[in-house]
Amino acid sequence: MTSDAPAIDRPTLLEISASGGFEGSTRHYEKVVGDMAGVYLDEKAWTAAVEADGESALVYSVNEQKYQNGPGALIVGTSIVLPGRYGDEFAVTRGHLHAVSDRAELYYCLSGRGVMLLDTVDGDTAAIELTPGKAVNVPGQWIHRSVNVGDEPFVTLFSYAADAGQDYAIIAEAGGMKTLVVADGDGWTTAPNPRHRGYRKASA
Repeated sequence: MTSDAPAIDRPTLLEISASGGFEGSTRHYEKVVGDMAGVYLDEKAWTAAVEADGESALVYSVNEQKYQNGPGALIVGTSIVLPGRYGDEFAVTRGHLHAVSDRAELYYCLSGRGVMLLDTVDGDTAAIELTPGKAVNVPGQWIHRSVNVGDEPFVTLFSYAADAGQDYAIIAEAGGMKTLVVADGDGWTTAPNPRHRGYRKASA
């Protein structure tokens, strides 16, 4: 006699290193300099980086593990952002709002030094520095982007709902995030983004 009950997923052991190594991941993807066209304010600096290092030079990579797509499941992964500068701006990820915009996400810093840059559609903004042992709990409705402000890879462990999805276009359509993370002596600060046009309203 067979059961119509859905199969139950088994617990999965994940081995995660401070450098972002991830035994048990189900997906790996990379973004290279050529993928980051239009992301940085200083387009001449980005073009110079392409000419110097080639379009295929790595900017960041992601490892993730997902055991199902349904409600209640989690995606767990690591994000590794390499150090770099494009004019005054530090290397960043593309950033996103979750397609299901009320979904939250946790980021925990494993190594390096970085900033989580955050905006809401309604105009609030925040920049939270992360170093090993520090985490940021990103609520739903917050657009977020990782920024490497150090001289070694910025590695975070993240987790979010498997049904959340990502809306990357919301940042590009707005001309970038509301603020930029830029060099300030040996440190960093934020500066207004002169290209920012405001965000479209996200769906719930």
